[in-house]
Amino acid sequence: MKLVMPRLDKAQVLVVGDLMLDRYWHGPTSRISPEAPVPVVKVDQREDRPGGAANVALNITALGGGVSLVGIVGQDEAGQALEQQLNSARVNCQFCRSRNEPTITKLRVLSRHQQLIRLDFEERFSAEYSVGLQQQTEALLGNVSALVLSDYDKGTLSNPGVLIQAARKAAVPVLVDPKGSDFERYRGATLLTPNMGEFEAVVGECGSEQELVEKAQHLIEQLELDALLVTRSEQGMTLILPGQNEVHFPARAREVFDVTGAGDTVISTLATALAAGESLEVATGLANIAAGIVVGKLGTAAISGPELRRAVNLEQGSERGVISDEQLMIALEDARAAGEKIVFTNGCFDILHAGHVGYLEQARAQGDRLVLAINDDESVRRLKGDGRPINPAERRKAVLAGLEAVDWVVSFQEDTPERLLQQVRPEVLVKGGDYGLDQVVGGEFVSSYGGEVKVLSFLDNCSTTAIVEKIQGS
Repeated sequence: MKLVMPRLDKAQVLVVGDLMLDRYWHGPTSRISPEAPVPVVKVDQREDRPGGAANVALNITALGGGVSLVGIVGQDEAGQALEQQLNSARVNCQFCRSRNEPTITKLRVLSRHQQLIRLDFEERFSAEYSVGLQQQTEALLGNVSALVLSDYDKGTLSNPGVLIQAARKAAVPVLVDPKGSDFERYRGATLLTPNMGEFEAVVGECGSEQELVEKAQHLIEQLELDALLVTRSEQGMTLILPGQNEVHFPARAREVFDVTGAGDTVISTLATALAAGESLEVATGLANIAAGIVVGKLGTAAISGPELRRAVNLEQGSERGVISDEQLMIALEDARAAGEKIVFTNGCFDILHAGHVGYLEQARAQGDRLVLAINDDESVRRLKGDGRPINPAERRKAVLAGLEAVDWVVSFQEDTPERLLQQVRPEVLVKGGDYGLDQVVGGEFVSSYGGEVKVLSFLDNCSTTAIVEKIQGS
């Protein structure tokens, strides 16, 4: 699927949900308190950011879309600060104001980019505001092309069903970021975007891709949804549409600093793209790229339109990334349907060096797609001994997925990749080092069905073991 950036400035979105103010106090720490065994932070910087549904709205306007925001704040300084920030970002704020409950505020104390503590100031909002919220929502539906319900289970969305019904009556798609294990309350929504934990809390544990899809299809039918998007952390996202094959989007993050607000980024990008006239599949591809950007930032952060556009041009959506075995089989089926030649190689790749990079570039040149299989941590330890790997599998996969030569990265538990090779059945099997063709693990199998087996050389004087020994000896 080829992605292009739509005219997001044409989108008009309505967001209803739990409003929050995220506060960050930063400062150095150089001593332990004499009063208790805790670090003393000298606060020298304070920062406020909209959170929860407010962060969804902020993301939409940062992408270039127009947005109206409905929610509840207290009659306090935090509520004023939140509204001021949102107004300055061109968010149309339509707030209910509570006399009894405070604006939900989350205070984080950080030192050297490390979060030391979070303090929450909140009380659950009562159901008395639901009528007012419904009236405000219905008054705004005629001017928007998508409705987002951002539920953090703080009481704002005590009766989401009436909002969903009003939106569907107005022919406005409804996207819900759900909370809790009662998804019945979101019946009739266009799309739910649960994470894997939230999804399994409702349908039960999923032991395979097939089971996940089957349970998702059942949930779609049961709740009368148009689609379901399950966000799966390092395994990307899976979009399920009724009666159709699932569409998987591998994770795009290169380095993860903070997952705060990642779900907000996903649903805001989805809603903005849909409101701009894009299909659900294209909107999900854009949301996947946006999520990969935001987890590389600290705290709740909005993705700008230019940032997303650059990433789309560089990454082209769901074409590459870290992937599971079952997801790889689906991707390979699509690649072969397009006539692409699959190359397979494997190794530990504990410390990436120039020899690895040059070798992987040579391997990729042998075909159209390169599958890189790496030994998991226990497998590396068995092969290399105690103290290895230096870098755990998730970090190795993230770094390798960032190389231009690599299309898909997958890990295996065994000492050799023979099981995985039998599933992939590559057109070309490549191995680096001083091997003879008859010494390449899996070579006989690949040759048996007419595949090619090739041995490529690493660059001279490049060895992970030598690098580790040099570091340990220094």
